[in-house]
Amino acid sequence: MSESTTAATTGSAGTAKASGASGAGSATGRGRRARARVRPPRRAAAYTVAAAAAGGLLLLALPFYLDRFWLQAGLLAMAAAIGAIGLNLLTGATGQLSLGHSFFLAVGAYGYCVLAGDTGGELTGLGLPGWLAVTGAVALAGAAGGLFSPIAGRLRGAYLGIATLALVFIGQHVLLNAHDLTGGYNGRPVPPLSLLGITFDDTETVVAAVPFQTMEKLWYAGLVLLAVCAFFAHGVLRDRPGRALNAIRDHRIAAGVMGVPVARQRAGVFVLSSMYAGLAGVLLALVLQQTVPEYFGIVLALEYLAMIVIGGLGSVSGAVTGAVFVTLLPQILTRYSEALPLVSAPGTGGVAPGEMSRYLYGAAIVAIVLFLPGGLVRLAARRGHTKKDEA
Repeated sequence: MSESTTAATTGSAGTAKASGASGAGSATGRGRRARARVRPPRRAAAYTVAAAAAGGLLLLALPFYLDRFWLQAGLLAMAAAIGAIGLNLLTGATGQLSLGHSFFLAVGAYGYCVLAGDTGGELTGLGLPGWLAVTGAVALAGAAGGLFSPIAGRLRGAYLGIATLALVFIGQHVLLNAHDLTGGYNGRPVPPLSLLGITFDDTETVVAAVPFQTMEKLWYAGLVLLAVCAFFAHGVLRDRPGRALNAIRDHRIAAGVMGVPVARQRAGVFVLSSMYAGLAGVLLALVLQQTVPEYFGIVLALEYLAMIVIGGLGSVSGAVTGAVFVTLLPQILTRYSEALPLVSAPGTGGVAPGEMSRYLYGAAIVAIVLFLPGGLVRLAARRGHTKKDEA
């Protein structure tokens, strides 16, 4: 064999080794990059679970440290969150504008009062057990949504918003004039809920040597209801129904071409949203202990729209975030009105806390629409992605 042939053979072998080494190096680099891409999501998931566990423990411990005012404010936020989740399924996920959400809250609240009220009194009551009265009230709200669902299945946009707005005025007329059912302008007292041997009133219930009264007992019931409603809505949005609703929202005609029953899906989500509102109305009535027609007016319907816009459309966590923001803001302003500028107690000549809160979350809506269309939840998601990229 000649020297040239030997040199060529040696060079080709060296080249093969070099290419093999570089290939192994590139494979190792790709493996490292793949592991780097896998680790942050796992780390983020671990952080999410830890944060959820810490938040859950905090919510469970709050009744031992908060007074009645803050417990009531938190319960109002829970009731609002349940109703906002339902409205977000309708408006955020499906794109159906609804201005009549407060009507279905009224159906749930007054339905519970009638079903659970004492028989033989001045006001009509059927005297049903508490669990059956709650179930019946939610079913009544769903039935009311079902009666309106053929309209909701065919209208969209501003036309549906105007049609649902009519429900609020119809509801106000019925609540003010059906005295035997609603008590008229002054409303009617809410019967306490009795469930599993526990009565949710001011009688003390001692558990592990710790006394619980109305707000403490309702606090844990509200947490359970909110967790169940959020979990169910999250499952709906993540599964095939959620994809169908999003397709209807983004392009109705294309969704119909792909085989999505547009009218039936719209009608179904309207019924589901109404049932969420009915459950929120029951919890709201139990917290306030008095139902008043004036509360279930157009202002409440607009507040629910503010909740889902501020928190984030089409998101369960966005609905909860917006509900907490809109509900707790007037409570905080009321509690600390003496220490805040431009805010004074109602009737003293200045800006009342309720009015100031509407100004503030009205400004928040404008700011979010202009600078953060995805709502507060999208802002938190952006920060989470930034931290993962830095990691």
